[in-house]
Formats: sequence, C-alpha cells, structure tokens
Amino acid sequence: MKISTEIQSASRKVGEEKAIEYIAKAGFDAWDFSMFSMCNYDWPANKLLENDHPLSKGNYLEFARRLRKVGEDNGIVCNQSHAPFPSRSSEIRSYFKRAIECTAEAGGEICVIHPDCDKSPEWNARMYMEVLPFAKDCGVKIATENMWDWDSVKNQSSFAACATPESFNAHLDAVNDDFFVACLDIGHAEMRGSETSAVQMIKALGSRLGALHIHDNDKWHDSHQIPFSMDINFEEIVDELKKIGYSGYLTLEADRFLKDYTAETVFDGIKKLAHAAKKIADMF
Repeated sequence: MKISTEIQSASRKVGEEKAIEYIAKAGFDAWDFSMFSMCNYDWPANKLLENDHPLSKGNYLEFARRLRKVGEDNGIVCNQSHAPFPSRSSEIRSYFKRAIECTAEAGGEICVIHPDCDKSPEWNARMYMEVLPFAKDCGVKIATENMWDWDSVKNQSSFAACATPESFNAHLDAVNDDFFVACLDIGHAEMRGSETSAVQMIKALGSRLGALHIHDNDKWHDSHQIPFSMDINFEEIVDELKKIGYSGYLTLEADRFLKDYTAETVFDGIKKLAHAAKKIADMF
C-alpha cells in the first residue's frame, strides 16, 4: 500500500516546494495537493478576500507544474488533491474548475470537493454535475466527502451531507458516474454524534471508496491528529479495507499535528507522520 499526506500544514512553515521535498525525503510515496490557499475566505462574512497566492493568480497552472516537477525530481507523485471550501459559497464554487485543472497539471487522479453540508443529495448532485464533464476532460475523478455539523446543545457532531452510510450512498447514486467516487474521512466518521463508524462506512461504500483522509481523534472532536496518538482503532479499519479490496492510497490528513512545529523542526514532524502511515500500510 502506498502512503501520501496533505501538504498544507507543512507549506505554512516552509512553502509548498520545500514541503513536497520533505515529504519525499521522509518516505512518503505521494503528496496530496491542498489548494485551500487558492481562496482567502472570510467565514463570518461568507466572501472572498484579496489573495496573493500563486494559485489565485493567472499563472496557477505554471505553479502546479512546478510542484509536480519538485515531486518527480524527488521520486514521488501527486495522488490526489483537495479543492477549496466551503461549497456553500458560490464564489468558492467558481474555483472548482481551477482546482480540477491544477490537479491534472500536478498529475493527481482525484480531486476531493466537499458537498454543501446542509443540502440534499439532489442539490449536491447538480453542483457536482456542473463540473463533472470538465473533470472527465481533464482525466480527474471527483470525490465527495463525509461531513459534519456541530450541535452546541449536545456538544457533539450532528448530521451533514454524506455523514451516514445512507447519505453517502445517496449522493453517489444521485450522480451515478464512474468519475464520481467516495473519499472517506476516517476521523469524521468516528466523531461522537456521527451515528456511524469508519468500519460501517467502508462496508457500505465498498468499491465506491476511491480515496481516504486518515487521522486520529478522541472519538468526539475533529482533532486531525497523527494516527495512533488518540482513540481510533486502526486495526479494525484496515481489516475492513482489506475485506472490500481497497487498493488506493493511504492518505494522511493529520494537518493539526504540525501546528507547533517550526520551519526548522517541521521535517522531524513529517518523519513521524511517515512512520505512522507506514505502520498502517504494514497492517495490510
């Protein structure tokens, strides 16, 4: 099993190019192209702000090509990407095609695009089908992801789009296309209030499961921590992945783990992430 990890958390310390270099040197097989810097989103105001990142400018494809070369020069590839969010914003949705283009240019095979958490499978299907023909032309699959909302009264997660096996499969059914797959976020499925588990999700998705976001939590909050540091049972998750014949990448999204590392120490953190990912791969 090949291992990958997101680049956003390391990029905040050392930039995307150095992050990919470190990820390769740490022993990962691939990098997950985080594209959140494409949009500087003001959450309370629900609008985009000015942004000087190359992904937001006219030379975004050149930037994606440069990152691909950095990876290839260091012996790794881009396996998947993550488009900007939240999808409830029409301004964010206007960047989905750009994210798909960048995925293709970087060599990625799957672009994860969040559903609108509060919308139905039918509404989200229309959103996805607006960009699916473009994705096909680019040779990139779109993956939807299980989401969550928060119940402040019960102090736990609550239902959102794709949060349960029934909702996840309903979204896949509504689009019904081989270029539309599932990305299971392991941590989201294990939050208190989710009314499911990662094992139940894997069993229900079966061959529709095309990608993973792997991280650990306390089975309550969305902690996005390094695997084996908290309470998720990865042995039973791997067993279920083996049962369905999962053959995709094992992609970490433990993006909060590197928070307290500095530019000088972040490589040590990335090596720890690689060690955890290899441990999961060894379980296969």
